[in-house]
Amino acid sequence: MTTSLPTTIDATVALLRAGDYVPDRALATAAFLALELGRPLFLEGEAGVGKTEIAKVLATGLGRRLVRLQCYEGLDVASAVYEWNYQRQMMEIRLAEASGDTSREGLAQDIFDRRFLIRRPLLQALEAHEGGAPVLLIDELDRTDEPFEAYLLEVLSDFAITIPEIGTIAAEEPPIVVITSNRTREIHDALKRRCFYHWVDYPSAERELEILKVRLPGIEQRLARQIVAFVHAVRDRDLFKLPGVAETLDWTRALTTLDALEITPDLVNDTLGTLLKYQDDIAKIQGSEAAKILAEVNMKLAAERQ
Repeated sequence: MTTSLPTTIDATVALLRAGDYVPDRALATAAFLALELGRPLFLEGEAGVGKTEIAKVLATGLGRRLVRLQCYEGLDVASAVYEWNYQRQMMEIRLAEASGDTSREGLAQDIFDRRFLIRRPLLQALEAHEGGAPVLLIDELDRTDEPFEAYLLEVLSDFAITIPEIGTIAAEEPPIVVITSNRTREIHDALKRRCFYHWVDYPSAERELEILKVRLPGIEQRLARQIVAFVHAVRDRDLFKLPGVAETLDWTRALTTLDALEITPDLVNDTLGTLLKYQDDIAKIQGSEAAKILAEVNMKLAAERQ
């Protein structure tokens, strides 16, 4: 069931919260403006802070199809936009030869028909869909190279794709576009200028605690506060990869699966691989450092209760 676009920032907040996403006001404002003005929403931030989830929640909340283009090094037009179904084309040629219909001009027109076109995510997003234009998620754009970024710039300018054998395919209704980047490289200014930009930062302790309560409603209050305080203390350390919200949720699920009522040094050491993803980072936190962080966390929480 299709839902109309939100008409206010508060309605955008409600839409995201209905999908169990806890946004801050600035993010909700950027999302509202992008939806209202029909501009792509460009989200940058560290991995695991919830950038991709925004597109998923928007698609679900608005009742739109989600079309996802997962970017990677070497991504090309054949994988991102379209390619011809060469096997079916060859079969069509053989059938034409068998029937005696070998007119080169007629055959070329037949095999370069839309029925032989394999539609990849960008082309899928421009085609009409029941229920309205889809949400196009272009995920981790920073993983691609600059030539593809330049091609994408052309697509987003007119929401149209030119296929030499067929012509130009333009969107009747432009898709809702969400672009994410982990900032492993800088995205060109020309593309950013066509988007509304928002940096998705690590959440405050209060918001991360609320995220835990929303996503894992059965969690004990004391354990949730311990987890959030410990994660925020770990983020203050000099690590190669700081844990994101996704890792906080993973760690919380691991601890609740183990029926933990509170965090202990041994429990931290045993489950640290669900929070940190690099051995060097785990080695820095394990043992005495984990015990030290946990002691600081418990003192802080005890002081807050007084």
